[in-house]
Amino acid sequence: MQNENIWSDKHIIRATLSLIILASFFLVVRVVAEIKAYDFIGGAVASSNVISINGQGEVFAVPDIANITFSIREEGKSVADTQKKVSAKIDDALDFLKSSGVEDKDIKTVSYNAYPKYEYQSGGASPAIYPPQPGKQVLVGYEVSQSISVKVRDTNKVGAILEGIAKAGISEISGPDFSIDDDESLKSEARKKAIDDAKSKAQILADDLGVKLVRIVTFSEGGNYPIYYAKAEMSYGMGGATESRAPTPSLPGGENKIISNVTVTYEIR
Repeated sequence: MQNENIWSDKHIIRATLSLIILASFFLVVRVVAEIKAYDFIGGAVASSNVISINGQGEVFAVPDIANITFSIREEGKSVADTQKKVSAKIDDALDFLKSSGVEDKDIKTVSYNAYPKYEYQSGGASPAIYPPQPGKQVLVGYEVSQSISVKVRDTNKVGAILEGIAKAGISEISGPDFSIDDDESLKSEARKKAIDDAKSKAQILADDLGVKLVRIVTFSEGGNYPIYYAKAEMSYGMGGATESRAPTPSLPGGENKIISNVTVTYEIR
C-alpha cells in the first residue's frame, strides 16, 4: 500500500512538472511575440490622437566625378569587317583615355549591337511581264555599334578628354554628367537635417495646440535624391571629330544639392 502511494506521488509530481514546463514554454513564446510586435517605432499600440509633420533637409556639395558616354557606329559588307572598323576607333579612344589617367575600372561597355541592313527592291512593272513581280528585302550590309561609358575622376580634365575622344574619330558623345561618387554620407546628413526640421516643427505645433508630444508613432522618408545644378551636354555630331580647330570646351561642374524629405507622426496628449 505504501509503495502504491509513493508511485502515485511520483506520477503527480511528474505531471505537475510537465504542466509547469509547458506553461513556461507558452509564456516564453508569448513574451517573444510581444517583443517582436514592439520592434518598430510605435509598434502594436494604436494611437488615436496624432499629428504628422513633414521635414526637409538639404545638403550642397561640389561634384567630384563626371560621366561621359560615347558611341561608335559603322557599316560594312560583313560583320567581321564592320567590327574591325569599330574596334580600331575603340582602341584609339581607349589608348587616349588611359594616357589621360583614366583607369580600366572606370571604362565600361554599356551596349554592343550588330544587325543586318536590308533594302526593299521592287519587282518592277514591265508590259512584257504580267502580273507584276512582287518586291523583296535584299541584304545590303551590316551595322555594328558599341557604346562606352567613362568615369572621369579629375573633373579638371573633362574638357580635354572630350576633345581627345572626338579627335579619335568618335562622332557620338554625350555628357558630361557631373555627380558625386559616394553620396551616402551626404544623404545621411540631409536626412538628419530633415528629421531635426520635423522635430522643430512638431514642437512648435504642439505648443500652439497646448498639447504634449508623447512618442513617435511612424516615420517615413521620401526623396533623398540629388539635384544637379550643372550638367554640360555636348555632341560633336557627324563630322565633328574632324574639326581639329575646335577649342577645348569649358565645362563648369557647378554644385549639386541632396534633398531628403521625411514625415514623422507623433502621438499627442
